[in-house]
Amino acid sequence: MNIRTFALGAIAAATLAACSSVPDRNTALEQARTRVTSAQGNPQVASLAPEELKRATESLRVADKAWSDGSKTATIDHLSYMTVQRVAIAQETASSRASQAVTAGAAAERDKMRLAQRTSEADAAQRQLAASQQSNARKATELAAAEAGAVRDQARIERSDARASDLENQLKDLNAKKTERGIVVTLGDVLFDSGRSRLLPDGSRNMAKLAEVFKRNPQRRATIEGYTDSVGDAGANQDLSQRRADAVMNELVGQGVAADHLSTRAHGEANPTADNGTPAGRQMNRRVEIVFTPLADEGLRN
Repeated sequence: MNIRTFALGAIAAATLAACSSVPDRNTALEQARTRVTSAQGNPQVASLAPEELKRATESLRVADKAWSDGSKTATIDHLSYMTVQRVAIAQETASSRASQAVTAGAAAERDKMRLAQRTSEADAAQRQLAASQQSNARKATELAAAEAGAVRDQARIERSDARASDLENQLKDLNAKKTERGIVVTLGDVLFDSGRSRLLPDGSRNMAKLAEVFKRNPQRRATIEGYTDSVGDAGANQDLSQRRADAVMNELVGQGVAADHLSTRAHGEANPTADNGTPAGRQMNRRVEIVFTPLADEGLRN
């Protein structure tokens, strides 16, 4: 294989990977696109509210670009929401201006024909105009508030992402993994003698690293979960997993971690990560996991 062939293959693989990461569709964006298309096909909106329709079309373009660029779902949903609101403003504006035209026509007809029916129509159109203007003002206020809220939410998301990334980097030496439950540090059974719950010297060194992470992140809380393999009595395994989780907690508290930031849970031989039928699998199942609870605003992401 020559260098050119290898390069073309790498580019193709990268393109496929990028494409696979982009969702096929976004419901909010599809709805916004449908609303814009409908408004563009409405002669009244196109002729009486061209500037408002233009702003709605531009808002859709921004939402489409965010989707193409792989932005967060929350961002795309917000941009789609703004597009729908701008379409509504364009429709209300067109309706208002049509009402104004009806009002003017009715007034002229009233002067000519003095028909009570035209007078009633003009009065009704005037009321509709006032209601439409109030509605437009309310929608504009809501849109401004939504835009400000989106900016605040995006800032909170970026701050929480940065905090989570920083915690992962601090725990890198302990092979931490990001899971749905939070960031998890798995401590193998080399921390304890077989069937025992007293920490070995190597385990104490890992505890010192963990204690330092807690001290650098005083807002963080964690659950210490003990597990065993399936060898032996299930009740004894349950008790052993609890004693090991307690031993880890006591060691962390002894190194300065606040006790009220920690809790323990015993799982015994439940939730194995490997096959208990092999020595290697049983060794992987004998473990203690430190599960760092996500902060409240870290739940904003999708």
